[in-house]
Amino acid sequence: MTIMLCYEGRVSLYCFLGGMASLLVFYGAEAFLHEESVWTKVALSVGYYISLNVIIRIRYNPRDYQIAVRAAFLGTVLSAGIVVFLYAQDQYKSFGIYATLMALFHYTEYLGIAICNPKTLSPDSFILNHSVHYALAAAASWIEYFVEVHYFPEMKTYKSVWTAGLLLCLAGESLRKVAMITASKNFSHIVQFERHNEHELVTHGVYGWMRHPSYVGWFYWSIGTQITLANPVCFVIYAIASWKFFHDRILMEEITLLNFFGEEYIQYQERVSSGLPYIRGFRHDPECEDQTGFHTDKNDETDEREGTGTVRRSFEDNNERHVMEMAKVDVDRRRSIGSSGGGIEHSRNRRYSGTYDNCDDQDASSLV
Repeated sequence: MTIMLCYEGRVSLYCFLGGMASLLVFYGAEAFLHEESVWTKVALSVGYYISLNVIIRIRYNPRDYQIAVRAAFLGTVLSAGIVVFLYAQDQYKSFGIYATLMALFHYTEYLGIAICNPKTLSPDSFILNHSVHYALAAAASWIEYFVEVHYFPEMKTYKSVWTAGLLLCLAGESLRKVAMITASKNFSHIVQFERHNEHELVTHGVYGWMRHPSYVGWFYWSIGTQITLANPVCFVIYAIASWKFFHDRILMEEITLLNFFGEEYIQYQERVSSGLPYIRGFRHDPECEDQTGFHTDKNDETDEREGTGTVRRSFEDNNERHVMEMAKVDVDRRRSIGSSGGGIEHSRNRRYSGTYDNCDDQDASSLV
């Protein structure tokens, strides 16, 4: 199958590779200028990056510039991570691996949407700079890392720890990207609370193994970054915080999925686990009327449009209504932040076909 990359995807790819070319500048300074000073080569690479940004600013219109500048930045970060790993002292090498992993993750988020569902593509699809929580979580991990490098440098030099963290990150990210490809056009970065005609319940591929493969990939990727950095404190915090986030998010999402797919989703829940440890999701108990207003009997009100007979769900239970209200308030808050310039709105990759799987990356991405 031939993959046709949309225009925005091509722009991002060219600029990402352009950013990575700073690595060629770094090595070219030694090969052609016979420059052996690392700092001189770094200075030349920085000069190249600045020049690249000037060219991008002149070449592209304002919207395309937002794509191009992010892609170029991520390509440069990836190159910088490689340089740090190869040239820095042993206690700093793991930070180079971490930087490379971060750059790959964020760029492939954009590229994945460009391939799978380009109609929903936007600069926000890089999921960069979209929340204060993201910056605080990342900063906390960096602070712990450099504090420990200063006081306990030997703890950052164990290659077995780097390798374990790297493999966990690669496995988690691969699972997430496979989930995006499997969901294809049903996967986007836009949260929605209404079912559209093209949405369907996808249960094949990785969704036949777990209901929320993208959540699972994100969870293990996030804690894998802290193993890579050998951050014991942030490892524990990230593991607890991400588990709590996914527990609450899956609960909320599955209430809505039961509304969309009714008995079909109930059967899917019975066949397939959520994929995350000790997270069952929302389970409908027909014998407990206080639990929810969801019904699946023949007396239920149905949507007769286009003869789909989709089961509709009355949100009569106060707890359930409260969950949905919180979700909508959460989205409105993100939109207000994005419109006010306080950050870029980003709603977690919504895999509408099967589970939302990723409904709101803004909170989860604070667990990087």
